[in-house]
Amino acid sequence: MTTPPLPRTLPAWIKALDAVVLPAFADPHARVQRAMRDSSKSMRQIAELIQESPILALNVIREANRSAASAGKPAESLEVALSRIGLKRAEALIAGIPAARPSEIPAPLRQMVLISRHASQQANGLFAARLARLWQEIHWSSLLFLAPVWTLVAAHPELLEAWEQRVLVRREPAPQVEQALLGIPLLDLCVAVAEHWGLPGWIAQGYRLLSQNRRMLIKALHVARDNEHPLHQQQMLDADPELRRWLTLPSNTIVLANGLALSAHHSWSGIHSLRWQRLAGLYLQVPLTELQQMVHQQAAASAQTIGKTDLWHPAQALLWPWETVFQVEKVARLPNTEALTQWRTHCRELLSEPCPYDNVIQLTATACKALTCAGMQRVLLMIVDRRQQRLVSQQASGLPREASRLTLEPDQSQVLRRLLEKPALLRLTPDNVAQFSALLPGALKALFPSEHVLLRSVGQEGRVIMLVVADQGNTAFSETGVQAFTKTVQCIERALATFSKRGR
Repeated sequence: MTTPPLPRTLPAWIKALDAVVLPAFADPHARVQRAMRDSSKSMRQIAELIQESPILALNVIREANRSAASAGKPAESLEVALSRIGLKRAEALIAGIPAARPSEIPAPLRQMVLISRHASQQANGLFAARLARLWQEIHWSSLLFLAPVWTLVAAHPELLEAWEQRVLVRREPAPQVEQALLGIPLLDLCVAVAEHWGLPGWIAQGYRLLSQNRRMLIKALHVARDNEHPLHQQQMLDADPELRRWLTLPSNTIVLANGLALSAHHSWSGIHSLRWQRLAGLYLQVPLTELQQMVHQQAAASAQTIGKTDLWHPAQALLWPWETVFQVEKVARLPNTEALTQWRTHCRELLSEPCPYDNVIQLTATACKALTCAGMQRVLLMIVDRRQQRLVSQQASGLPREASRLTLEPDQSQVLRRLLEKPALLRLTPDNVAQFSALLPGALKALFPSEHVLLRSVGQEGRVIMLVVADQGNTAFSETGVQAFTKTVQCIERALATFSKRGR
């Protein structure tokens, strides 16, 4: 059997994405259905329940706006959409949407919806209070801004992985990659889908800003860079009335909110995140430090609303003090004399022949101690389970209790797959963390909220059997620290080789 070719034209893509049926989380889906059968529930109460599920909200708003009666006047809010189609029709619509447990919904789709929820929180917290009369438009437009991408990721998750690998890792130009993968620019596809579905008008307008009106965006970014001199910024805006009028458009808020959420997803301190923060600060006319504090507060509020999840939320990277997160040049201290003595003792034990260990647990326990004595503050050792094709936690130090129960599916991470192909070292630094962050499992990033992490796959005869992850509390590794880590891993490899030959 052969896989049917992907669409290559705009009409073909619209037809393909139109046919995608997105699943909704089972719990909110059931609550909405019960409310619709309850005659005592008002339209507003039902709308509030639907709001818990972005997938359900998308379907209701899309259904209301695609009808002929709504041509030229799309419903900008969920409550208006419900009133337009009526509860009976809405009940039938929601009954036709499949319900699934979170574990049954593909992780790429759930991750994109999480980013949209984070963007909506940023929009509500930063802009809706200042533009109170437009809060409905701001809320729903920011939440559904990435909805065309939801369907694309749900139908073809491999495209997202290919895009991340080529654009974020290999740094190929995004327009060229999109042309190769889709046959058309991604922004053009998003505009067309948003208009075809009749999504709130600000959404298509936002995509046009990013694709067709980049001149204004670049001029605004140039002014925003001078954030420390607000008077000079105001003088520059006064000298360009067209830019000043464009900058204050309410519809720009949803682009700013999604830019903040998407860039923070990769790195809070990356250049893309800084650009969106400066631009939002210019829009709100607040200093950069104040804007960053506001953005971080909204990220924390978003994480609290979403609750515990196996996905990655940028708020997890804000758990560490400001100075340890952003002063990346601070280098970790070297181990003291006593720790180095213990390190040498553990390494000698690992190199002992015959093998002093009766099982792998004893071996990895010594390995974990050696890495800790070498200066690693957080350590995780995972064994490759060949039968179930996954990584299973074996030893942990300096990590929360859940680290001991962690399992990872390498199929869901490009980085893990590459590390398991052959023994290799990946050293995350502030310069490359944005490239690799999206390619790492959220559960692993939650345990190591750092821009300085070492990931080393350990093998025997070319076959990877263990993954070692370690950091020094988000401080930069010294070359001596990296050498100590490397030497310790070499001892672990020797120990594994000796252990495999025992009893022969």
